[in-house]
Amino acid sequence: MEPIYVIGHRNPDTDSIVSAMAYAALRNAMGDREYVAARLGHISDETRRILDRFGMDAPVRIQTVRTQIRDLDYDTPPVVHRAVPIRRAWEALTGQQGPAIPVADDDGVLFGMLSPTDLAQHQMRFASELYLQDVPVFNLLSVLEGRLIGEASNLVDAVTGEVVVALPGDAPMTLKRETIFLCGQQPDMVRRALDAHVSCLILCQAMPPEDLGEEGAEGTCILSTPLDAGRVAHQLLEAVPVERICRTGELEHVHQDDFLDDVREVVLKSRYRSYPILDSEDKVVGTLSRYHMIRPRRKRVVLVDHNEFAQSVPGLDQAEILEIIDHHRLADIQTGAPIYFRNEPVGSTATIVAGMYQERGLMPQPHLAGLMAAAIISDTVLFKSPTCTPRDRRMAQRMARIAGISLEDLGQVVFSAGNVGDKTAEELLLSDFKEFHIAGHYLAIGQITCVDSHLLIQRKEEFLQAMEALRARHGYALVMLMITDVLLSGSHLLYLGDVDAVRQAFNVDIRDDECFLPRIISRKKQIVPMLSALWG
Repeated sequence: MEPIYVIGHRNPDTDSIVSAMAYAALRNAMGDREYVAARLGHISDETRRILDRFGMDAPVRIQTVRTQIRDLDYDTPPVVHRAVPIRRAWEALTGQQGPAIPVADDDGVLFGMLSPTDLAQHQMRFASELYLQDVPVFNLLSVLEGRLIGEASNLVDAVTGEVVVALPGDAPMTLKRETIFLCGQQPDMVRRALDAHVSCLILCQAMPPEDLGEEGAEGTCILSTPLDAGRVAHQLLEAVPVERICRTGELEHVHQDDFLDDVREVVLKSRYRSYPILDSEDKVVGTLSRYHMIRPRRKRVVLVDHNEFAQSVPGLDQAEILEIIDHHRLADIQTGAPIYFRNEPVGSTATIVAGMYQERGLMPQPHLAGLMAAAIISDTVLFKSPTCTPRDRRMAQRMARIAGISLEDLGQVVFSAGNVGDKTAEELLLSDFKEFHIAGHYLAIGQITCVDSHLLIQRKEEFLQAMEALRARHGYALVMLMITDVLLSGSHLLYLGDVDAVRQAFNVDIRDDECFLPRIISRKKQIVPMLSALWG
């Protein structure tokens, strides 16, 4: 079974990353299916410091949950080597339900496709020509259950020639070098074939002549078989290597990571019934038919710290949402069936997840408890955010005790390091950047939380240029950046676009695309509600 991804929002902050990690660990500890924490963007400097502090790796990054070929219940038929005799390939083909089987080379890389049509066409050609070209001796021995006669036969690796059957009472015939001669207990015919140095002499239910000697006949491959001549003549064609008859040209194939939407168009326009599926190394892993695409199996996800489509993973409409755990306003994500939805008015999703550990009687590991305490501190801005509740503070204290660290020390880890560093203005802007749809208005709000806002304000022009580029690229009606200073208990607000909305919503003077909003530190509970009230 594919894992269930626990995913936070785009441009993830610490709460989004930690909540995904902690909830996946909780479900796995409870013995459920395999849950995997995932992220949709780069890890911020703040989150990286916290992960490093507790010795944890970042969740796996995914780009989309669109349905891929790997999500389908495709066929996994046997993959035959190009050198196997047709007999073995036919056995493999009839032993599975698909319309064709893949043929691979020594490295498992796709060489061709074999279908019953290919076999039928080969049989018709052989019936009209009765001629074999360079058939490996090993293949003949396998198909005819035969054994080699004489040392000279060991020096022949392949045989070529017209298939001739010696019937009882046949008149003497002239044999050519390129002949595969079948006979029974007919000493005269055997001697005539050896004198002509035929390519291959097949003794059908017969003993070799006494005067043959241990060495045999130079240049002639002699083998005996317990099968009668009629059956041998029929089965000779089954010794031909499958690479001679399989389809090798115009091989349309798909890869496991291809998206179903893209592949569907190709398959519907093609005349073939089966398509080989390749992995990242072009090795064959299965075959795809049209009926596999009728009811595809969707990726399964749990969403944490968001319930808004624009903030979620690309391709969400093709995934199966199992649960949502969040502390934001209700937004626009819809599901096709009832799901477990937990939404609580607290300052951090990590507070909810920590409570779920408590409800299930499970003590989180110290490193996980430390991560959750740090996430609560981050999302509540050291308990100064208006979104903070007494429950956030109590849960952070409990998690910090389990981790063996003080909240003051965690606060230093979260906020003390400078956010400027060597990052570009765009990288800082996008480190915690969310899009919103409010009453027909499309806007985006970035937030940087720090204790040294003066260093960031010095880069105001750089931020405004990056904001303008994003506004032009995505068509935002308004772009804002909150530079929230924990020590000042407020936010410097940079804005571009609908400046009248900023003036009316926050009752500030419009001046140089910047203003300071005292006691405004929450994007979710202060900025977005004020704009919603204005536009609603």
